[in-house]
Amino acid sequence: MPIKETPDISNLAARLRLTLILSRREAAPRTVEELAEAAFAGGVTALQLREKDGLCDREIYEEALALRALCRAHGRLFLVDDRLDLALASGADGVHLGQKDLPAAAAARLLPPGLILGVSVRTLAEARAALADGAAYLGVGAFFPTASKDGADLISSETVREIVALGAPTVAVGGLTQANAPAVWALGVTGLAVISALTQAPDPRAAAAGLLRPKA
Repeated sequence: MPIKETPDISNLAARLRLTLILSRREAAPRTVEELAEAAFAGGVTALQLREKDGLCDREIYEEALALRALCRAHGRLFLVDDRLDLALASGADGVHLGQKDLPAAAAARLLPPGLILGVSVRTLAEARAALADGAAYLGVGAFFPTASKDGADLISSETVREIVALGAPTVAVGGLTQANAPAVWALGVTGLAVISALTQAPDPRAAAAGLLRPKA
């Protein structure tokens, strides 16, 4: 299979330095907009909408429109998890796909130039395949047990380093907290993606700041 060129997304690694994955259920009792505003103030650089429970497509679409507008106002990236159709319809900056979602190669054929394709990977083989199929960045994990994906297989530090060595932006995901974030950053990933570390934090702004790698 010929290797496709990675989309030319300006400074993508920096724009994915800290991603908040959110839904209405996980944001409660805050609204998703309230949580996003607080997270942005703490340094979150991207939002990924991941609605799994109880909403119809129209409701998710309307939520995506509101979050896209909020991200535009703050200069942040906006991605939609799993749903290429809703990502395209809402004007999102891109879509993030798992290994059981629409294949990356099929999604890449449908994405207009400049839109971001992210793919979740756990093995070096999956990472190489995702990049060959057009992924602009890799979601790598799970690093630690997480309530958002029961029974998720954990990735080894050795595999993380091998994936990082491929040279694409790599976003760590899975059970990340302020306590374990420094060890994850030390493996060379370019970003973190979190849910409960911010949604369950009394002060999402402070929690976001605490997750970011200290600047030299």
